[in-house]
Amino acid sequence: TGILDFSDFMKKNARIIYCCQECGHQTPKWMGKCPECGGWDTLVEEKPAPVDHHGRSMRGFASDMVPVPIDSVALDDEYRVLTGIQEFDRVLGGGIIDGSLVLIGGDPGIGKSTLMLQVLNSLAGRGRKVLYVSGEESIRQLKMRSQRLNAVSSNMLVATEINIESILSTVDSVKPDVLVIDSIQTMFTPDVASAPGSVSQVREATMKLMVMAKQTGVPAFLIGHVTKEGAIAGPRLMEHMVDTVLYFEGDQNHVFRILRAVKNRFGSTNEIGVFEMKASGLAEVPNPSAVFLAERAENAAGSVVTACMEGTRPILVELQALISSAGFGTPRRTILGLDHNRVSLLVAVMEKKLGLNMAGHDIFMNVAGGVKVSEPAVDLGIAAAVASSFLDRAIPEKMMLLGEVGLAGEVRGISQLEPRISEVRKMGFTRCIVPKSSLKVMSKMGGIELIGINEISEMMDILF
Repeated sequence: TGILDFSDFMKKNARIIYCCQECGHQTPKWMGKCPECGGWDTLVEEKPAPVDHHGRSMRGFASDMVPVPIDSVALDDEYRVLTGIQEFDRVLGGGIIDGSLVLIGGDPGIGKSTLMLQVLNSLAGRGRKVLYVSGEESIRQLKMRSQRLNAVSSNMLVATEINIESILSTVDSVKPDVLVIDSIQTMFTPDVASAPGSVSQVREATMKLMVMAKQTGVPAFLIGHVTKEGAIAGPRLMEHMVDTVLYFEGDQNHVFRILRAVKNRFGSTNEIGVFEMKASGLAEVPNPSAVFLAERAENAAGSVVTACMEGTRPILVELQALISSAGFGTPRRTILGLDHNRVSLLVAVMEKKLGLNMAGHDIFMNVAGGVKVSEPAVDLGIAAAVASSFLDRAIPEKMMLLGEVGLAGEVRGISQLEPRISEVRKMGFTRCIVPKSSLKVMSKMGGIELIGINEISEMMDILF
């Protein structure tokens, strides 16, 4: 008839959405700037998931859902598969849970693929059938890297594929005990009309893998790229969908790598695993305190040792401070491995309560070994390092400091003092300055002298 059907026009245009490739925000029209995350030119045209006649998504779990009383659910004893790599098992909470979905993120070249190859090789050596699917490397490249890592086993199956439907079909036929996807950003499904790596593809691939893991009980590890802001590339929804999110941290200029859990439905999120990068791969570091203090200079002004807690694990780290006269009008404050605002607060307290005039000085602080420390229990160590460098007087040998410092100059109590002191004594330290309030509730411990203080000025009298 030549007459335009307006309803058909609306239905045709309703099938198009614009999705932000940074945060996953969806909008019916294109905009230069994402209203959710503020990213420029990140909105890409995509097609939404198909829906039924009720407007509900046709993807996901089966629709024949039958609710049951929670007290009637049969619950077996928790079963964890040990990988044989103790640092990795500790971060997971004691091993791999059947049907779990784990996301591992980290900077490019940090060692994510290397770690997973070593984990799978350890599982294969224990008689487990494992499957490593790569969307970035060929089978020959995987063999070359496995030989370099000495991670070659007949129980380790490798494949190169990016079609998620083909991968799920292979998992159904091979029935591996553990699956690794490297990386989730390279996967795609034909159900979504967008390029691999887009928000819709990443979200849909993760959803299909989650359904597979829950229905079959096969634990799956997803390796994810990290953006320049330090977050895993793709929508934040992906982190909500998985059971565990692990970040592989470390400076490429240092040999140490830290595996940290930021989400774990089956364990603590405070545990860390420490690895050392070598030519033959990643090696476990069972005693990080000894490693981080191995190259500490003796009788050096501005150097202090303190103990931080990573979950249930105490780690001794060296805090370094350098105070120098400002060469320009505005003093510099360069802080590495510590909270910049926390250090500025402690410097202000020292100027007010101790009379140390550091307004015209540059302040540089660093945590040796590339470790990041954020808890307030190291406040006393930071103050001692700054004062030691400012006065150019070294801290007495075999001396440790622990405590939180308040704005009034008071030294407040800290948690988990006993495991910290136990680690301090094991590393050969003989004296330790601690908050007097924490000392009152602590049991006696031989081999080390504990000095309790209430004010930061008492620390200055003892040290200098």
